[in-house]
Amino acid sequence: MATKYDTNPLDPEFPEKARAAAEAGATQYLPNQGGETRQFAPNALPTEEQTRRFTEPDIQGYSAPYANPYNGQYVPANYQTVSFGNVDQSPSRKVAKVGLPENIMTAVPYFPWFLGLVGGILMLVFLPKSEAKVRFHAAQGVAAHVAILLISALLGGIGQVTDFARFGSGIFNVVMTVMLIVFAYKAWKGRPVHIESIEDLTNWLEDKISPKQ
Repeated sequence: MATKYDTNPLDPEFPEKARAAAEAGATQYLPNQGGETRQFAPNALPTEEQTRRFTEPDIQGYSAPYANPYNGQYVPANYQTVSFGNVDQSPSRKVAKVGLPENIMTAVPYFPWFLGLVGGILMLVFLPKSEAKVRFHAAQGVAAHVAILLISALLGGIGQVTDFARFGSGIFNVVMTVMLIVFAYKAWKGRPVHIESIEDLTNWLEDKISPKQ
């Protein structure tokens, strides 16, 4: 009969079965066959090889391409670093495919009347994309001339009705001529010229007018 110490929930009759098995016979032992511990053969044990030492030619062969201290990057012997100071950024440098100084090419699109308009269009058509500075001034100069022509045409049309508009158109043309001369001078001196009011038209012209190959 199970007691309060028999708490096996899986088999309530386990204590009785264990007691009956113990009364039926003594504990059985496995027969002793007299075996001895086996020893591995001496030649079967792993051997430790002697540490290999590199000879001087081997060391030179591995370290030949590098110079102390080696930082993990192979640098050719004749390699020369290029800095921004070595790049020709002078305003008088020659522009590709034209051979004229850069400061003159950047000033031409701002020339008054139709000189700057025609020059800027020719630059956008023939200068490569690598001449980004000259192409920007060419596009901005063309955009400025287009805006001036549109406003002049509008004021001229109104001037047919009133004398005041005709007078305003003359003043406008004089002022724009002076401003274009100032822009051309600043570009020639290498100073930045940015006309924010025509920025969208400038970007559109520079993007749409692709240079001929």
